[in-house]
Amino acid sequence: MATFAAEFEPAQTQGRRRAPRAPVSFDAGLGGQGGIGRTLCKVVDLSQHGCRLHTYSAMKRGQTIWLNLPQIGPIAADVRWADDFVAGCQFHASLDEDAYNALLERFA
Repeated sequence: MATFAAEFEPAQTQGRRRAPRAPVSFDAGLGGQGGIGRTLCKVVDLSQHGCRLHTYSAMKRGQTIWLNLPQIGPIAADVRWADDFVAGCQFHASLDEDAYNALLERFA
């Protein structure tokens, strides 16, 4: 009878994210096309590709929003998931690295 042994090492992944999210806390305008902030939301984590929001109105998966970020202005994003008044969004265009770093320096 033959025996064998093997070692298992789990793969290190970040899940489905392209970049890690950094914890932040700042208010942003949430609105329709053009980024005019019709209502406020709070950005609670941020990457160059997306963010997580706490909102005051329910969001729907698949909806496109305009998020008016401080120091950056309006940016289009798609709601990738939503749970009551919390939503994860993916930006249509990644944030510029300098702008992203400036937000982290100010709000992290």
